[in-house]
Amino acid sequence: MAKARTQFVCQNCGTAHSRWVGKCEGCGEWNTVVEEDPMGGIGSGPGKVPKKGRPVALTALSGEIEEAPRIHTGIGELDRATGGGFVRGSAVLIGGDPGIGKSTLLMQAAAALSRRGHRVIYVSGEEAVAQVRLRAQRLQAAETDVLLAAETNVEDILATIGEGKRPDLVIIDSIQTLWSDTAEAAPGTVTQVRTGVQAMIRFAKQTGAAMVLVGHVTKDGQIAGPRVVEHMVDAVLYFEGDRGHHYRILRTVKNRFGPTDEIGVFEMSDKGLREVSNPSELFLGERNAKSPGAAVFAGMEGTRPVLVEVQALVAPTSLGTPRRAIVGWDSARLSMILAVLEAHCGVRLGQHDVYLNVAGGYRISEPAADLAVASALVSSLAGLALPADCVYFGEVSLSGAIRPVAHTAQRLKEAEKLGFSQAVLPAGSADLPKGAGGRWNEIESLPDLVARIAGSKSALKREDEDV
Repeated sequence: MAKARTQFVCQNCGTAHSRWVGKCEGCGEWNTVVEEDPMGGIGSGPGKVPKKGRPVALTALSGEIEEAPRIHTGIGELDRATGGGFVRGSAVLIGGDPGIGKSTLLMQAAAALSRRGHRVIYVSGEEAVAQVRLRAQRLQAAETDVLLAAETNVEDILATIGEGKRPDLVIIDSIQTLWSDTAEAAPGTVTQVRTGVQAMIRFAKQTGAAMVLVGHVTKDGQIAGPRVVEHMVDAVLYFEGDRGHHYRILRTVKNRFGPTDEIGVFEMSDKGLREVSNPSELFLGERNAKSPGAAVFAGMEGTRPVLVEVQALVAPTSLGTPRRAIVGWDSARLSMILAVLEAHCGVRLGQHDVYLNVAGGYRISEPAADLAVASALVSSLAGLALPADCVYFGEVSLSGAIRPVAHTAQRLKEAEKLGFSQAVLPAGSADLPKGAGGRWNEIESLPDLVARIAGSKSALKREDEDV
């Protein structure tokens, strides 16, 4: 009898190696390759004679479209992030840093659905029943009919949730603790995670129950385990936030039944997570309008406009290489803005330290923040505060031109709602509101912006001399 060949599998990306190596060839991570028995893995073992397939029915693209049945939780921000609620028969993967509030959010969602008459089962693999009950009491969810279990074996979990009436929602916390008798590997390894997730998704598709899976994250912020897990599920949500700030963001990165790049904003308190219906007020709550180097950026998160303050500090340096410290934005994009300011605008920043911060711990990912960042940098260097009732957005190209961005009307509408009467935006924006040309200042290039700020400083200086 042939001896089973041992394989070595990377626990970060799932790449299989014939021998142990210190650095994975697939993802480049160190010390992530672990020996596993291939007998329990997929695609291993003796070959089987394939049975004859059966033809399946083909259909046309045209026809009636049925809307996916959803379970509304009543938590507006969670329903927004999921596209309108949990879809029956779908699998949702939620990841986030330890202690960020994943279990708190899911317990509140389970309690809300239970109050609406849905059958909810919460399976915890990391905490005992008593610990989960303590959290439920703190969140005022102990009086609900949420069914609770503390189990990690996949077969036992499937037998439990498959018994009796079909559940409407099943929460598994977390997938790294699952283990199956069919896989010869330790819990948390690639083989066990993949086997457990496949079994849970199969149960959801067969019964129509919505399945929510909690996943650990690596030090880089990615969901731990093989990347194939994110392809298997229907939606992937990341729960983000800084423990130094009291708000949390639920960000959608994949959704087969709704829009991606959508966010839900929550505020952490001793009573759990509270919805923040207007994130702009949260991020602008402690703004100092008379401080130089501060510009308000009108951004977009999915379909939601968000206003946030961009803060910059430009100070002379005594070092040979000036410092560039960035919080909440891309460092490479800041280097590009600095280069364009020096090359096309004559703004010399080579002998200055540059510190950039997005207020409130918020992180900006869209290039439309280029104009706000450039305005904050020039304002800090000139020592002049920008207008308190003005917002900025636009993409800066390497030639110094300001390129239009999408959703101009929504950005301006959000700014008007919060009392901002001016805006600096790219010229030629397609959906600019009609009859508002006097309030919206359209600029074509970055030197025009620098000239506007320098002109306002000169005018202010003349006023002081007249006085």
